[in-house]
Order: sequence, then structure tokens, then C-alpha cells
Amino acid sequence: MKILIYGLNYAPELSGAGKYTAEMAQMLAECGHEVRVVCAPPYYPDWKVADGYSMWRYRRDTVHGVRVWRAPLWVPSRQSGVKRMVHLASFALSSLPLLARQAAWRPGAVMLIAPTMACAPGALALARVTGAKAWLHIQDYEVDAAFDLGLVKSARAARIAYWMERLVLRRFDVVSSISNQMVQRAVVKGVDAGKTEFLPNWVDTRDIFPLGRVSDYRATLGIPERNIVVLYSGNMGAKQGIETLAAAAAAFDGRDDISFVFCGSGAARADLVKRCEGLRNCRFLPLQPASSLNELLNVADIHVLPQRSDAADLVMPSKLTGMFASGRAVIAMARPGTALHEAVVNNGVIVPPEDTGALVDAIAALAADEAQRAAIGAAGRRYAETMLSPLSTLLTLDTRLAALTGDDATGAKPVTTPLANGTILTTRVEESELE
Repeated sequence: MKILIYGLNYAPELSGAGKYTAEMAQMLAECGHEVRVVCAPPYYPDWKVADGYSMWRYRRDTVHGVRVWRAPLWVPSRQSGVKRMVHLASFALSSLPLLARQAAWRPGAVMLIAPTMACAPGALALARVTGAKAWLHIQDYEVDAAFDLGLVKSARAARIAYWMERLVLRRFDVVSSISNQMVQRAVVKGVDAGKTEFLPNWVDTRDIFPLGRVSDYRATLGIPERNIVVLYSGNMGAKQGIETLAAAAAAFDGRDDISFVFCGSGAARADLVKRCEGLRNCRFLPLQPASSLNELLNVADIHVLPQRSDAADLVMPSKLTGMFASGRAVIAMARPGTALHEAVVNNGVIVPPEDTGALVDAIAALAADEAQRAAIGAAGRRYAETMLSPLSTLLTLDTRLAALTGDDATGAKPVTTPLANGTILTTRVEESELE
């Protein structure tokens, strides 16, 4: 099957949608599908185009056997609602010539990754011209987030944006998302329930696992072995609510047995650093390479996942998968009924969003109870092994794509494919493809 994946973010980005889009493309290619990608140069989460790439030039790469075309886009050094809309629109416009180029290739499926919905018209047009099926996979509801987080405040703009979003969503053949709540939100926005699919983000539990020893990062950061380490690792953006972490660290500044490690990049990093000035118990790291991720996650005795109350229904933090897989205790800020609460309630500790006092109490309780930390960490690890397998998500995706495009027709034969991560995937291909 020919599959075109169209999205803003892609490898070598190490976090967020780009990480999962790249892994999805690679796994589909390893299953025998012909996969192409149209994306932007890497810039997230630093909001700066990576060295070796240009903000203004087109570029073609091959990444893990996948052919990748990159379109220019404008990346603002400082974000605002208007700047973010221009940023997204710049990619939507600059990528149109690359989409037109793919028309001659005639993909069987065009998969758009949101954000950004600004690319939806182009994706739908290509699908209609080529007779392909159009699939929208939502990692983040950007329209909801923009208004709920105050990035855009005009009531008139909200009405127009929501009307356009509903109009576009209904035109895709499949709309998927990473949590059941986010799938249901698509239905509320007008998508037929039969056209939806649940595709959770995943983690390879052989790449992320409990070390069974002291992480090398303790020595690197000068943290005594006896100290309890509270770790936040990931994007430092507006919707994370990471200002609560600074307040929590300040509450423990008088203790010399608890250390906080903040690792990542993003628009809110500078503010977090400023809030932590003068705190002796804080260490900062830039985003670490993927090869060091397991070592980093294992420096934690306690993972913390803050979140703003007004963003809790809109996102399912991708960083949670690695936290669970590391086998360390997790404290998450979430409201009942949200996807985050659903995932963590039996596998970690839940505190209300933006409630610094509750966060401090939860950290203090776990810091004093090694057995409880171990039990919570083991529960998270079991959840990662049973519910967050990349194979499970890929099988759902591959099966739905086959049914959507008609590639599961009579005469298809089962073929087992060993993936790079060691798993075996069974797919179905036409007999003519086996000759």
C-alpha cells in the first residue's frame, strides 16, 4: 500500500508528535508498505530550526528507509496567538507544491497528523484528486487549546475557527486520536462515530526499562545517592503548567534529601529557570538524546507530570509512556474523567491540576515510603507492557488502513514481518505482491 503521511513534525525531533509520527512511518515501512512523508524541518521543542536545516529551503531526506520531503516554515522566536497562526499557515502554504508532486505517485491513503489542521484542505484535495482515502490523526486539538489557553481571545475568531474545524473534520474518511476522550471529542464535533479510531501513543518497553542500578545521571548532576530525585522531563510549554514545579521545589528548599531535576526545552523554560533562581535543590538539563533517555528516566525516584486545568481534556501527554515504562513512581495532575486521570489512577498518584499544596504533600509522602514508590512503579511498568505496546497500535492502524483502501480483499495472504524493535507483525497482502 502507498501511504503518504503529512504533518508538521518529524524526526529527528525527540519529543511530541514528531517522535511518534516518525516511528509510525518507520513501522509501516517495515511492514512492507511504501511510505512517503511531507513535513517541516525539525524545530520542536526549542522553537528553533535545528542545525543543518534551513527555515527557508526545501529539502529531501531518507530517514530509516522512509522518503521525506521537507517544506520551509517560519518559526517565531517568541510565541503569541497571531504568530502561531502565521507559523502554521506558512507550512500549510509552502508544503502545497510538495503535495502536488505526490499526486503522480497516487497514494492509496493520505494521513494528516494534527497539529496542524491548517493542512487539512491540502490533504483532502490530494486525496480527492488521486482517489486516496483521507485519514486525520489528532495528537492535539490545537483550535481548542488556542482558545482555552488564551492564545487567541476573540469570540468571533472562535466561532469561525470552530465552524471551519467541524466542516473539515467531517470530510475525512477516518479520524483517530490518542485517547478515548479525544476520540469522543471528535464525535461531539460532528464526526460519525463509525469513522473514528483509537490509536494510543506507545512505548517500546525494551528501550525503556528499570535499570536495576543507580543512574549515571546522579554522578553527572552531583546528586548524592541517598537523595530522592523528583524528575520532570519533556516539553516546557504553555499547556504543561510547569510553574507549579518551581513552587513545589521551593517548598522543599529547606531539605537536603530531595533534589529536583528539570530536563527539556520549550517556551516556558526560561520562566521556570527564573522561578527556581536561588533554589539549591534544582538541576536543569537540556533535552537529552534518545540514546540517553532510559538512563535519564531512571534517575528519578518520582516522576512528576504537571498540567493546567484548562488543558487537561485536550491532551494526553506523550511523556507519560516513558515514565510508566521506567518503573518509577508517577505523580500526575489530572481531573476525574480525563484520559490522563484514567491512565494514572491505578498506576500512580493523582493530584488536582495546579494544586501546588497537593503536589508537595504527594511528593513528601512518596519520598518517605520506599515500598510505596516501588509498588507504584511496578504498576506503571505493568501498564506499559500490557497497554502501550507499539505492536497493538500498529495492528489497529494496519487493519483499518487495509479495510479502508480495500487491500483486505479476497485472496490476500498473511505475511509475518519482523520489525526493527524485535516484534513480529502479521499483515495481509495480495498474492500478486508475493510473486
